Amino acid sequence: MPHDIVNGHIGHHHHHHPHDHNHDHGPDHLHSHMEPADRAADLQVLASQFIDGFQQARDKQAYLKLAGVPLEIGEGDSPSLKLVDVNLTTEWQVGTASPSFGSRELSYLPFPGEMITERTNMGFVYVSMKEKRVVDLRDFLAESLDG
Repeated sequence: MPHDIVNGHIGHHHHHHPHDHNHDHGPDHLHSHMEPADRAADLQVLASQFIDGFQQARDKQAYLKLAGVPLEIGEGDSPSLKLVDVNLTTEWQVGTASPSFGSRELSYLPFPGEMITERTNMGFVYVSMKEKRVVDLRDFLAESLDG
């Protein structure tokens, strides 16, 4: 199934799990694989619930702590980045674009009015003296679910 390209981002999220769907792990293999479209829909539902809870929380900092959102992130010898903002964005998907077979152009399908969907997303804004990084809620949730 082609991935939608929305706001310049391909509609899938990276995670560290092999995708060999024709694998045989034997009788002890007890997990199943979600199709990418199902996983994206599941993450969007989780993100919506997370955002609703955050908006209603009287103590936003406590909500973030309970959810496991780190107040600082860092890698190696770099200075750690501190969480300073949480932003909400609303997007309306007004069409879809996917690779066309045998063409360098995208196949584009604008949606009629009744098919246009609204999505709200959240970003965690981290800063250091040298860097600003926005961590997408869907990426945070995907990583949390994967491990």
